[in-house]
Amino acid sequence: MPANEAKRIVAKVEQYASDPKSLANNIKVLAGSSYIRLRVGDWRVIMDDRGNILQILKIGPRGSVYD
Repeated sequence: MPANEAKRIVAKVEQYASDPKSLANNIKVLAGSSYIRLRVGDWRVIMDDRGNILQILKIGPRGSVYD
């Protein structure tokens, strides 16, 4: 992953952590799961949001991150 993309993903995760409603159009609940997906360009971040705890489960390019 390029360094600039990594910085962008970190910034988006931090933005979501501080104000989840600000990224509402980039968040989706995964079907058949309690996890959520954050879209950052062509990258996807699979997370578990438990209120006070935000756990990052997986980061990868779209398509292959769901395997």
